[in-house]
This record gives sequence, C-alpha cells and structure tokens, in this order.
Amino acid sequence: MKIALITPAAAGSRYGNRNTAVRWAELLRDLGHDVTVQECWRGRSADVLLALHARRSHDSIARFAECYPARPLIVALTGTDLYRDIRQDANAQESLELATRMIVLQDMGLRELAPRLRRKTRVIYQSCDPIPRQPAIKSCFEIVISGHLRQEKDPFCGAAALHLLPAASRIRITHIGGARDPALAREARRWMQREPRYIWLGELTRAHALATLARGRAMLISSLMEGGANVISEALTARVPVIASRIPGNVGMLGRGYRGYYPVGDALALARLLNKFETKPDFLAALRSQCSERRKFISRSRERQAVKTLLAEI
Repeated sequence: MKIALITPAAAGSRYGNRNTAVRWAELLRDLGHDVTVQECWRGRSADVLLALHARRSHDSIARFAECYPARPLIVALTGTDLYRDIRQDANAQESLELATRMIVLQDMGLRELAPRLRRKTRVIYQSCDPIPRQPAIKSCFEIVISGHLRQEKDPFCGAAALHLLPAASRIRITHIGGARDPALAREARRWMQREPRYIWLGELTRAHALATLARGRAMLISSLMEGGANVISEALTARVPVIASRIPGNVGMLGRGYRGYYPVGDALALARLLNKFETKPDFLAALRSQCSERRKFISRSRERQAVKTLLAEI
C-alpha cells in the first residue's frame, strides 16, 4: 500500500513525534509498504493516511477525508491531544470523528476517549533499537533527564528537588534537550548557577543522548502530560530504572503498581524519592526488577505485529 505518514515535526527534528514517524516509516517499509513522511499532506494519492497529532495534523486529515472518503485514515494521538486538545479544540475533536482507526501509545490513553471512540482505537507501545548499557560515572550518582525544555515537561522540577536534598547527597542531574523558548533556556542557566548539581547540556546528537541516558543511575521524567513517552522505552531498553511523575501517560507505560512515582509537580516529594533511590539499595533493586518486567511491552516484534494487525483490519 501507498501510505502517507504525516507528522508536524520537521525533518531533522529530534522531537518525539519525528522519532516516532521515522521509526514507523522504517517498520512499514519492512512490511512491504511504500511510505512517504510529510509535515502536511501534499495532495498526492495514497491508499492510507497515517497522521500523528489530531490537532496539529487536522488540516491534512480533513483534506484527505474529503478527497478520499472511502480510504482508511489512521490518527495517532499524542499527549497534548489526549490530555488537553481533544477536550477543548474543535479541530482535534473533528480528527477523532474522521479517523477510521486511532492509535494510543499506552493503555491508559483509552480512558480519555468515549466508549464509541475506544472501539476504533488500538494500543501500540513504542519500541526502540538496542541501547548498550554504559558504565555509570563513579564521582556522582547521576540522574538523567532526556527531554526538551517545554512547559508540558515541567523541566525544572528535578532541579528544584536537588535544592531540597541533603548537602551530602551525591545526586547530580544531567538534563539533555533543546529549548525552543529562549526564556526556558535562560531559566535553565539560572538553575545551573543556583544549583551546581544540575547540568543542562542542551540538544545532543541522538547517539550522544542515548549514551548519556545509558550511563545514568536512573532516568527522570517529570512531565505534566505524556501520550506514551518514547524516552521511557529507551530507558527500559537501556536497563535504566525510571523515576516518573504520576500521570496517566507514565502509569500506562510503567504500570499501576510501579514504585518509582511521585505526585506531579511536587519537588519535595521528588527529593524524598531521589534520596530513597540513592540511599536504599533494596528500593533501587525493586525498581530495576519492575522495569525489567515492563520491557516485554516495548519489543520491536510486538510493535511490528501490532502495526501489521492494524493495517490488516483496515
């Protein structure tokens, strides 16, 4: 089949939607399909439209549905779709109605949809290529944040938590990710001046970012909303335990009984959790064990079969 894969993230971008689009394009080509990745649909005939982001890809979705009303149209829902836009944005809501099938990236995402919409929605967990574990830095207890500076990521909750840790703590946070908003870049620099244990590296190449993640004692994801963060898949693959804000997108990835959550936005609770992580070997071992159990959900073969089954349905 000819598949037009739409992502609003520009070519060369290291933002999550582009990474997902590139990986799905490779997977679909491996399955024998002809795939073009576009920021918006260019009007060329395709057997299927697969669009990431209900709101930002709405124009492509609406035009394809008008031109080819009988052809399948798949919409993959992002975190801002699920936990903000579909509640208040008319374009995002129309995209849900136009879709033949929808994809959510973790099972808690289904809860955000009306029952009639759940029936046409499939859960597909994101996989990633193997990531070799790297030796941890011995001079500190390094926690890695891998995420761009965006308000939705609550990017400085980790830095605020560092400020609340005991002076003797060896925890250091290494933050990877670019900043579209100059104000957030300035805030990151202010945090580095205020709290020397917080280091913002900015945007790195993918290889460098993954190697940095893979040496961490843990990965921190402090987001206010997530659709199903690929960085969690990366951490699980690299055998790096995760510390996460308790939001539906993270719970859907790590499971309801996971012990590494803290209340979203609560820097003091995060500081206590980090301190426990550093000082209680049994707690660290428990998180590693739970993360190991979740790796079965993010295998490449499982993602490939889920996509194959979805295409067979349509």
